[in-house]
Amino acid sequence: MQEELRLLRKLIESVRLLNDEDWDAFSGIWKPYTAGRKEVVTTAGQTENYLYFVVKGIQRVYYLDDQHREATLAFMYPPSFGGVVDSLLLGQPSRYYYETLTPSEFLRAPFNDLQAIMAKHPAIADMVRLGVTQTLSGILERLVEVQCFSSEDKFRNLLRRSPHILQLVPHKYLANYLGIDATNFSKLINKVRI
Repeated sequence: MQEELRLLRKLIESVRLLNDEDWDAFSGIWKPYTAGRKEVVTTAGQTENYLYFVVKGIQRVYYLDDQHREATLAFMYPPSFGGVVDSLLLGQPSRYYYETLTPSEFLRAPFNDLQAIMAKHPAIADMVRLGVTQTLSGILERLVEVQCFSSEDKFRNLLRRSPHILQLVPHKYLANYLGIDATNFSKLINKVRI
């Protein structure tokens, strides 16, 4: 688990440096967790109780409407945090599903433990606040793309942000994420120079 914690620390320090005491408290709440391919880790209606750190695998958060149409909202892959964060932080039932697309390995921290160390260590609370703020900024940027950009521009921006994603995520999920018909997505792959 030492290598996984080293990767976690590297990600944390990209947000905010923690001194050794804060890091020891933060790193002490994480435990290994695994899930198989196409496993729903968090179900709509269930309150998220864990913050996940993705060590291996690819996951997505998606919404399922009453007509069983899916809307892929986000992808997670190493090294990143995962889970249904709004449900976790608000303590409310999730409106979304957190699903593995491939066999996945995580470190996960119970929210109660995270809350306790945030209350005791202001630097950890600050780091979490900064991380959530950065995530919100990315979500707002994505909303602008969804509402204002052409299919080709959305595709180009996805490749600019995550050039490797075409090799990681099945194209049907990428098309859904971008709000593009799967046929048009295939045309974009052939049209747009990568």
